[in-house]
Amino acid sequence: FYNGGQFIGTSMAISVPHVTPGSFLTLHYRLAGPGGDIINTFADKPATLSLGTGELAAPLERRLLGLAEGTRSVFDVPAGEAFGERNPELLQRVKRSLLAELGDPDRQYNLGDVVQFPTPDGLASYAGVVRELGADWLLFDFNHPLAGRPVTFEVQLIGVL
Repeated sequence: FYNGGQFIGTSMAISVPHVTPGSFLTLHYRLAGPGGDIINTFADKPATLSLGTGELAAPLERRLLGLAEGTRSVFDVPAGEAFGERNPELLQRVKRSLLAELGDPDRQYNLGDVVQFPTPDGLASYAGVVRELGADWLLFDFNHPLAGRPVTFEVQLIGVL
C-alpha cells in the first residue's frame, strides 16, 4: 500500500494461470511445415480450444502444458513427431466407379485435389489427396500432409481457464 511517499504493508502475489490437462485456452498460434504456414491466427481473431479433446495434435498439446497465461513461445517439432511418420499403407487406390457412387459422377479429378470421404458410420469425414490418375482408379494419399515432416509451432497464450 502507498501512503504519503512510503509503501506500507505487505505485497500480494498475483497468481497467473498455467496450462493444465483439460484447460480451456484462448490463443494465437501458427503451425508451419517446410513449405510455410499451414495455420496462422496471428493476423486474425484468436482461436479457442479445450486441451485433450483432439482439436490439437497431442504432441503439440504436450508442449503447452505448464505454460503461463501471456506466454509466447516457438517450438521446433522434429520430423514425424507432430503428425506421425508417413505410412505407405495410407496410399490407396480407389475405383472411379466408387467415387461416382459417393459423390458427383461427373467430377473431374486432378493431381493434388483434396477429396472428402465419409466415415463408415456417415457421421464424419476424412480427406485424401489425389497422387496418381489411372484409367479406372485414382491413388489417394490419406496421410496427414505434415506426416513425417518437421513443423514449427508458435503460440501466444491469451487466456487460460
